[in-house]
Amino acid sequence: MAPSSLLSSGLSWLCGLLFFSSSMFEAPPPENLPNPMVSSEFRTAYHFQPSRYWMNDPNAPMYYKGLYHFFYQHNPDGPLWTANISWGHSVSTDLIHWTALELALTPSRPFDISGCWSGSATILPGDKPVIVYTGLDTVSREVQNVAYPKDLSDPFLRQWTKPDYNPIIVPFEGIDVTLFRDPSTAWQGKDGLWRLIVGTVMNGDGKAILYRSHDFATWVRAEDPLHFTNGSGMWECVDFVPLGEWEGVTKYLLKVSMYNALHDHYTLGTYDEERDVFVGDDASSNDYRMWPRVDYGSIYASKTFFDGAKQRRIWWGWSNESDSAADDLAKGWAGIQAVPRVFTLDRTDGKRLIQWPVEELESLRREKITMKNIELRTGSLVEVRGLSVSQADVEVEFELPSFVGAETFDENWIVDPPKLCREKGAYGNGGVGPFGLLVLAADSLEENTAVFFRVFRADQGYKVLMCADQRRSSKRNELYKPASGGFVDVDIKKDGKISLRTLIDHSVVESFGGGGRTVITSRVYPTLLLKGNTHVYAFNYGTETVKISELNAWNMSQAQIS
Repeated sequence: MAPSSLLSSGLSWLCGLLFFSSSMFEAPPPENLPNPMVSSEFRTAYHFQPSRYWMNDPNAPMYYKGLYHFFYQHNPDGPLWTANISWGHSVSTDLIHWTALELALTPSRPFDISGCWSGSATILPGDKPVIVYTGLDTVSREVQNVAYPKDLSDPFLRQWTKPDYNPIIVPFEGIDVTLFRDPSTAWQGKDGLWRLIVGTVMNGDGKAILYRSHDFATWVRAEDPLHFTNGSGMWECVDFVPLGEWEGVTKYLLKVSMYNALHDHYTLGTYDEERDVFVGDDASSNDYRMWPRVDYGSIYASKTFFDGAKQRRIWWGWSNESDSAADDLAKGWAGIQAVPRVFTLDRTDGKRLIQWPVEELESLRREKITMKNIELRTGSLVEVRGLSVSQADVEVEFELPSFVGAETFDENWIVDPPKLCREKGAYGNGGVGPFGLLVLAADSLEENTAVFFRVFRADQGYKVLMCADQRRSSKRNELYKPASGGFVDVDIKKDGKISLRTLIDHSVVESFGGGGRTVITSRVYPTLLLKGNTHVYAFNYGTETVKISELNAWNMSQAQIS
């Protein structure tokens, strides 16, 4: 992602010893590593972030020779974004504990002298990694470049070389040379040619421009884009990957970071290999306004990779701070990554994306708290006792015995669930809901973040709204504190229940509704957390009784991240 997206949106949305579980790898101490962070206030315990300074987009994640590699957009000189961006680099054996290495890419050549921006990794035949990334050249064009490991025998991939034949792809006539970026992971067709896509905008239409190559050095633009949508604006950080099989057909996910709204959206469909185009499952794939969001909260510029070790697709997503630049300067750091998630295809009908934290995260679980068969009548507020409220993992299943009191659904609400979350809120009385969790909640509830559901009666069945309301998350009025939300595509009447998993980590709350069908990430800065006066509650402010069939919660230990 390039500077225009970061600057236009304001600061609220700006786009050795190894701690490994295995002792099979040893690395010499890297040079020029950052010093410890300036301040630990609101710093996370088990979310990835460098020891100090600025981080944004995840770049080129991969698994190579027994190690997970994670690269990221990084300002090595301060906690604010700068155009002269570099690539940070860390490695792990388990996606949880990370060791920092030297910077992988820095502005050094005419084709990237003004910044090494986002890109992806591809593993070529012979187990040879290659990075394709966007560079800002000497005349401020966004061009696409390649970098190769200097030593393939080094599992840490510490040094990267940039061939003299860069750039491999330059802007073409008809596009803005400053709106052409973020190349995808490449894939190889039946004809042996490599393919990748680059995001751009033409006449207001967002496009994934397709390129082909026989040698990964010379690239030719296809006549037609892989996909586009009218009026969607600039496409960034495009991702095009197979997600799973459904009724003998491979379903593909097209993910786009949409510049105009600074949200990550996706659509599902198939890949027509003869025409080299994406074919959406239905007409909604051609209307970006109908694309679901990957995350309905503070996530942007996400990236996936295929984990060959465990045969799964892993997702990374950047969550920026929602405090001020002055706060970031005082902290000495800005930006975290959401917990890595596994992407799968919904096995009920093949029409949805399912997201779930990687199983390795559960290794951090410590003391377990269990609650069962608890009725939440109107106004109920039940504390989850024994929980370290700033570092926790909470899983709860709610049963809904009755839908009699469900409010009537207005079809106009379908296009703007956050607005509905703001209007209905967590505290206004409803029928079936609001019910859910209050996390990082002060004794008096003057500070809390509410994650909850409301169920509405529609013409065809019921609609389930999931919200994360940050408006009471902090007493600091100057912070960005939205109410975020999306609909959960479940048959709530048939199931009679719905699940919620919430990860709490100091200044971030990640919530997974309906088994991972809807996800919301919130950045919060509760002032009373620092005094230890916070709690986690289950609640119900609807007229219909809701039952907790089972709640399991764990205190979470700290990940070792250098």
